[in-house]
Amino acid sequence: MEEQALEEQVSPEVRARVQGSFDRQGLMRHLGARMTHIAPGRVHITLPRAAEVSQQHGYIHAGATSAIADSAGGYAAFTLFPEDSTVLTVEYKINLLAPAAGDHIEAVGTVLRSGRTLTVCQLQVFSQVGDKKTLIATGQQTLICLESRPDH
Repeated sequence: MEEQALEEQVSPEVRARVQGSFDRQGLMRHLGARMTHIAPGRVHITLPRAAEVSQQHGYIHAGATSAIADSAGGYAAFTLFPEDSTVLTVEYKINLLAPAAGDHIEAVGTVLRSGRTLTVCQLQVFSQVGDKKTLIATGQQTLICLESRPDH
């Protein structure tokens, strides 16, 4: 059975709130990133290979890799936040383990601990080359829930 089928589903309201917020992010749109999975405390964001996000060796740039990892963790946390709140990154650290080669990369943000104010997430980024998926980056992130301050 597929991993996604085993996970809980978010409500249609949470899905719409998370996707709507993601859709308002100019950077994600500019990079060509797409949110591909939304579950309680877990979000996947995919970035296809394109010349606009490459670095001098042809790999996807570390800045683009880090940006989608940051957003994946932020939206994973946001799935657990109250309706009238918003999310901001407090800090994150990422370790780049291998070049971002392949057809696309996928960032996975997973909530490790959701607190009243601060939430901690695990960040992972995978590269897809044919049928082979490789972990290319890993990190950790702290986010803050700003209640009574919905996205603009």
